[in-house]
Amino acid sequence: MSDFRRLGDRMLVSPQISLADVTEAKRLGVTTIVNNRPDGESPDQVPGADISRVASENGLAYVAIPVSHAGFSLPQVEAMAEAIGGSEGAVLAYCRSGTRSTFLWALAQAKAGIDPDEISTSAMAAGYDVTPIRPTIDMLAAGEAG
Repeated sequence: MSDFRRLGDRMLVSPQISLADVTEAKRLGVTTIVNNRPDGESPDQVPGADISRVASENGLAYVAIPVSHAGFSLPQVEAMAEAIGGSEGAVLAYCRSGTRSTFLWALAQAKAGIDPDEISTSAMAAGYDVTPIRPTIDMLAAGEAG
């Protein structure tokens, strides 16, 4: 069952999605699915290759930007920004709970110069708290990253 949460007009996040969720995402205007979950993280997760196949069958782009619990890197932030910016429609990003996807979105938004308070408010409205990464959001928004 879909648990898509809207971060903005063109951005949704979700805990782990099912194959049926791909069709629901398409119905909602999603044109790109971003997988932020490493394969094999949990025995009950749907493999990324299966999500990719069903996304392709539905005419959706699929991008894998796996984020482990070790944290985020600038290349991951840039890849997320590219996936969002390159999508013709809405983007659905998912991980185990949606938190890593939200954090990666928040970092990409900050790097693009979006106001950190606006990012935080959008995340909170979707049920996610970006406080743990707020110093990094502030740094990226200020253009202090390499």
